[in-house]
Amino acid sequence: MPILYFLLFMNVFLDKILNACLRLNIKPSKYLIYVSICEQKLYLFCERSLIKELPVSTSKAPPCCIKDSLGTPTGLHKIDGKIGFGAALDTVFKGRVPSGKISDQAPEDREKNLITARIMRLRGLETGVNSGGDVDTYDRFVYIHGTNQEDKIGTPNSHGCVLLKNADAAELFDVVNDGDIVLISE
Repeated sequence: MPILYFLLFMNVFLDKILNACLRLNIKPSKYLIYVSICEQKLYLFCERSLIKELPVSTSKAPPCCIKDSLGTPTGLHKIDGKIGFGAALDTVFKGRVPSGKISDQAPEDREKNLITARIMRLRGLETGVNSGGDVDTYDRFVYIHGTNQEDKIGTPNSHGCVLLKNADAAELFDVVNDGDIVLISE
């Protein structure tokens, strides 16, 4: 992709985040995250400059904010809870609590898409879209997190969460803060 096209493309993502913040009267955070479902990528901006592009996996189901849909929720969110500081990258979390390492899990559990490395919990900021009632991202326990199925990153593979390679999840976790803005878009 030519550099000029790439820069214009990144500005479109940044503009989408800033416009969503403006529409909802929310002050943009220092770090801004844009998750592109169609590209299966996460873009991290710092003070309006792109600093990182990471492959992700979003839901196997179509994007959806409705409870029990197993779809990745769209719209403006914020990080509301970071779990796993200092944990080994192969740490498995169940109910947001460390439950051993991947190798400690039963063979049938290792086949599942596990929550590993780090958790950045998401809270929807758009009432009736991804916040409140049957569309509440936070109540659905939707996170940005690591996975034991790193070989599937870049293709839809989650039950609604945004999955990263474990090292990428730890790196992002160390940079972003509670309250940082996340826009998930189709």
